[in-house]
Amino acid sequence: MRVLVAEDARALAAVLAEGLRDQGMAVDVAHDGLEAAAKLDLNPYDVIVLDRDLPGIHGDTLCQMITEHDQRVMVLMLTAAGAPGDRVSGLALGADDYLAKPFHFPELVLRIRALARRRPAARARVLRAAGIELDPVRRVATRDGRHLDLSVKEFALLEALLSATPAFLSAEDLLEQVWDEYADPLTNTVTVTISRLRRKLGDPRVITTTPGVGYRIADAPEDPA
Repeated sequence: MRVLVAEDARALAAVLAEGLRDQGMAVDVAHDGLEAAAKLDLNPYDVIVLDRDLPGIHGDTLCQMITEHDQRVMVLMLTAAGAPGDRVSGLALGADDYLAKPFHFPELVLRIRALARRRPAARARVLRAAGIELDPVRRVATRDGRHLDLSVKEFALLEALLSATPAFLSAEDLLEQVWDEYADPLTNTVTVTISRLRRKLGDPRVITTTPGVGYRIADAPEDPA
């Protein structure tokens, strides 16, 4: 899942980004509305955590701009104005959810994941393929009933591959979905993480590679040889 945090309070933005990355999300940060609009034009996001009082382009205006797009990101409006009238006006602008500051971080995480599931063509809550089951909300993954002890990035990588099944994802696709805008496109991070994930999934191997195309979860497990 890829999230854009649009928040002008830099300390809060940094805390949110770090916390969401710890939850396995790929997170980019914008500190004003102009920067947020530019990143929305460049990158496909599942959810934007949008401060309503952004400078540059006001959060209200940016929210209206987002709702006019055909393939739009889900909007979680984050603001200090939490009165019922403020929530109503925010939702009337096209926001999909509204959370007042201060808030509990676990609630923010659950709301983001709920919005991602509501996004058009969003994946099911529990992902299943080739004997693997992954629940992004409970942060649990199993293969043939065996618990998988995965790192944050391994879990996110497996989630991305399961979400795309039976399609392929290139290394560039995986960098975009699992890491963030600062990931080096020339790095071997994807290859290394895929290798670790394969070892933890065990045999027979289910993550297949097609040179020049990418990776996918195979419908039928491969012979490890």
